Amino acid sequence: MFEEQKIKEINRAVLVGLNCPGLDREENASEESLAELAALLDTAGGTCLGTVLQNKNNPDPRTFIGEGKAEEVRELASTLGADLVIFDNPLSPSQQRALTEKLGVTVMDRAGLILDIFAKRARTSEGRLQVALAQYQYLLPRLTGMWKHLERQEGAIGTRGPGETQLESDRRHIHRKIAKLKEELEEVRRVRATQRDRREKNEVPVVAIVGYTNAGKSTLLNALTGSDIPANNRLFDTLDTTTRTLAISDTCTVLISDTVGFISKLPHQLVDAFKATLEELEYADLLLHVIDVSDPGWMEQAQVVESLIQELGVSETPRLEVFNKCDRVPGEILPHGADIVPISAKTGAGLDGLLAAIEKRLDTGKRRVTIHLPYDQGGVLDLLYREAKVEQVEYGATIDVVAVCTPKTIGRLGPLVEGWTRPKEPWEE
Repeated sequence: MFEEQKIKEINRAVLVGLNCPGLDREENASEESLAELAALLDTAGGTCLGTVLQNKNNPDPRTFIGEGKAEEVRELASTLGADLVIFDNPLSPSQQRALTEKLGVTVMDRAGLILDIFAKRARTSEGRLQVALAQYQYLLPRLTGMWKHLERQEGAIGTRGPGETQLESDRRHIHRKIAKLKEELEEVRRVRATQRDRREKNEVPVVAIVGYTNAGKSTLLNALTGSDIPANNRLFDTLDTTTRTLAISDTCTVLISDTVGFISKLPHQLVDAFKATLEELEYADLLLHVIDVSDPGWMEQAQVVESLIQELGVSETPRLEVFNKCDRVPGEILPHGADIVPISAKTGAGLDGLLAAIEKRLDTGKRRVTIHLPYDQGGVLDLLYREAKVEQVEYGATIDVVAVCTPKTIGRLGPLVEGWTRPKEPWEE
């Protein structure tokens, strides 16, 4: 109990954002982005004591928000007893050092906070590898003079992960660590490629769930597959990719994966480091873009996801937009179309329509057929077990097999398939 109270006391923060025409749209701060930053802080275990939004024509090269506003933030942090100031905008290493010296407390930006959350939440060895790589890449340009004025306290935001054990490491050691982590992640990619080849050989379609963080992706996976993946109402509750088998119908079975949630201003180090996980999107047969339509900013969130999908090079993959949490917007007129499915993952409303839409997109022409094998062709049964879904085998005058087969397999078996007719040649049409 004492440790929990201590951690809570040292994670008291003032949030600061700069809105100015001199910044790109995705780098600007607003009331909405500061509210999201407060939610991120809560996810990390911190407490927001106050927010400051500065409007300025151009960022200050040294203090980002200007000397006068920086002094105001220093006084506010001192008055409120804050030990942390978090900027919603990305800070350069020199700006972060200058602000830390001026404000007298730890200063970090949104990217640093997100990395800390990932360090806390990563569970699998692969996830930890990816987070460690992202943290080292983020810390590398900030090594010079960064640690000599900071007291590292156990449990404080920004202290988790590699930062705790490598604070005195020189750049050469950090470069070695980064190189080793990249080698280990390449091994992860190799293993994934082997698994992917096996899936492709068995012709199992892959469906990947993507979307803004807290849009309800894990809740949807649970609702579809009956899993019990933790699905709490907080940002980045799920970091490690989870894959389950989903029987869409009696002739269509897929692998469905829940991926890490996207967010605006996602640190580019994380996009790079998580390629080993997110590259699965490149090989997915269908993307389910889950959108929380109960959020007033759902259009902007959807655009963030679309931008990251393009950055990952999977914009050509077929996609369904899944408008989730429709139970919270009764009577609303939502966009509609062939690629849009309204649902409520929590109540189950619309899930049958979603399954039908998935099956329609992934229709491979599989059919349930009965195959009559002469005993001298019993070896074909082995082929069926490898390439089809065998449901029943009976031994009589012939070996009678009921199986779900692809058109390719049916074509190879030809007359052995009950009801088979020879396809007409082009000149016979």
